[in-house]
Amino acid sequence: MSKDLLGWHLLPREDWDRALSAALDHKRMGRVTSTVASGRGICLMFFNSSLRTRTSMEVAAAQLGAHVSTVTPGSGVWGLSFEDGAVMDGAEAEHVREAAGVLSRYYDAIGVRLFASLSNLEQDRSDRLIERFAAGADVPVVNLESAFWHPCQELADAATISSHFEGHTAGKKLVLAWSYHPKALPMAVPNSAVMMAARLGMHITIARPEGYALDPSVMSMAGDAAASSGGSLQESTDRLAAFEGADVVYAKGWAGSGVYVNADVEAERRRGLTEWRTTADAMRRTNRAAFMHCLPVRRNVVVDDAVLDGHDAIHLLQAEFRLHAQKAILEMIWDLDHNAR
Repeated sequence: MSKDLLGWHLLPREDWDRALSAALDHKRMGRVTSTVASGRGICLMFFNSSLRTRTSMEVAAAQLGAHVSTVTPGSGVWGLSFEDGAVMDGAEAEHVREAAGVLSRYYDAIGVRLFASLSNLEQDRSDRLIERFAAGADVPVVNLESAFWHPCQELADAATISSHFEGHTAGKKLVLAWSYHPKALPMAVPNSAVMMAARLGMHITIARPEGYALDPSVMSMAGDAAASSGGSLQESTDRLAAFEGADVVYAKGWAGSGVYVNADVEAERRRGLTEWRTTADAMRRTNRAAFMHCLPVRRNVVVDDAVLDGHDAIHLLQAEFRLHAQKAILEMIWDLDHNAR
């Protein structure tokens, strides 16, 4: 049966397992095209910038035989209003109810990228905006990164690690290394990274400064997932000590929770944390760890050139798996036969 993909935590575990297996299969087969999705169409709506998510989904749909349209609300397409009872006398000319309803009559799925506000914690935590889009649609909605989750990246990351370790992920140590970034970034990718590593049975250490803990709801969910998979979850404010014995280092920055209280204070605090960068010296403390980053990455700010250009960096493999993961996701939401080529 067709279904939304707003977050993997909202679907049965068997859906995750099947999609992960399918993504790995697509990697083994390479750029094989088929007509399994012939006659279907997906509309991709990007409220925020994208390179990998946009192009990988466009190519994935095309390689399955589906039609793709990509639109940017507010740029050639009407700006959208999301609030119930909105008096629409401003810049937004169309309500999400009509937009989602109309697109459902043209397409067989809708992809939506809609980042966190970083100003309204309850709205972001509940993923209210993408939930409203899904509520107004009559076809599956795929989350292309929302306020709190990035299920496309999540599946690709899990497939990358599974491929790198040839399926032997249980018991491996993954360090999610908080990284300085000049901009306040949302938590969708780190939230998703912790969840995928927990499902893989990894021992996870979140290395982050004081004031940069992930949301308690995510930590609770990830802790339960890790325990049920034979893994573990801990945090450390000692950056270098956290790297000791790591098998995977996943660098990613995110804003501290204080951004929701006072963005200027959070920014000033973050500017004092430029030493939180993945360096070659830090990587030498690891167990020849694979280095990962979701991209785009700011060289010599988030991570040094020596790490990105080194033999242990697998961030480009990680990016490649975005294509394989998108194909697996489309097969899942459309209930397609993965083996029909």
